[in-house]
Amino acid sequence: MACDHNCSSCKAASCGKNQSLLVTTNENNHIKKIIAVMSGKGGVGKSMVTTTLAVSLAKQGYKVGILDSDITGPSIPKAFGLAPGVTGTSDNLMFPPLTKKYGIKVISINVLIDDPNQPVVWRGPVLGSAIKQFYQDVLWEELDYLLIDMPPGTGDVALSVFQMLPVDGVVIVSTPQDLVKMIVGKAVSMCNQMNMKIIGLVENMAYYTCPCCGNPLYPFGTSKLDDVCETFDLKPLQSLPINPELTTLIDNGKAEEMNVDFASKLTQEVIDFE
Repeated sequence: MACDHNCSSCKAASCGKNQSLLVTTNENNHIKKIIAVMSGKGGVGKSMVTTTLAVSLAKQGYKVGILDSDITGPSIPKAFGLAPGVTGTSDNLMFPPLTKKYGIKVISINVLIDDPNQPVVWRGPVLGSAIKQFYQDVLWEELDYLLIDMPPGTGDVALSVFQMLPVDGVVIVSTPQDLVKMIVGKAVSMCNQMNMKIIGLVENMAYYTCPCCGNPLYPFGTSKLDDVCETFDLKPLQSLPINPELTTLIDNGKAEEMNVDFASKLTQEVIDFE
């Protein structure tokens, strides 16, 4: 029997791997929903979507945390202007840094190492161990939403997240390019194999507003959101714009200063998801 790596439905008891790999967090944590934000490839603005969603939820009064699982390419701390440095407790738990305005809790490899510019050159098992520790050994305490900023693609870390963490739903991020069906298809296939519920699809960088006439322009071609969602039976969440002002704020560590009204539909879809 060929292994599809989906242990939850495996009938080959003799392989010894069909038991649940889910881990439990520490007794201080009470997390209502865990939402993963993933993409089939890099460069689609997945971390931008995660950051925007976190700020939008926090702005509405929800208690939000971000687990940056992109160990080799972390960007969440920079978006919020968080410097390296994490304090701990006597029983080896970690206090996650809080963002200044809304108190969003963030854990990332870049708040744990002295020099965020140094590469993290780790193999798969070590990366998986870090993800487990981010969930188990961090004092998230009371959270309405823990957002997981996933690494690009469907590799070791994505597999570790889906196997070890009790993810409630997945937001898939794409862009309106010709290869989008193939890329989204990979993400959808992985979610299906891992029995992950997909909230829907976000089309990022779909358009920008002309500063002269105010009309939308489509640098990557017209939207493919509805077509792709129909192909894979996904819910279209929202098409998000290119906005240089938002990029500048994030580059300067001021993500919480963003006007996130443009993502109101996406945010409501996540809130309404059961």
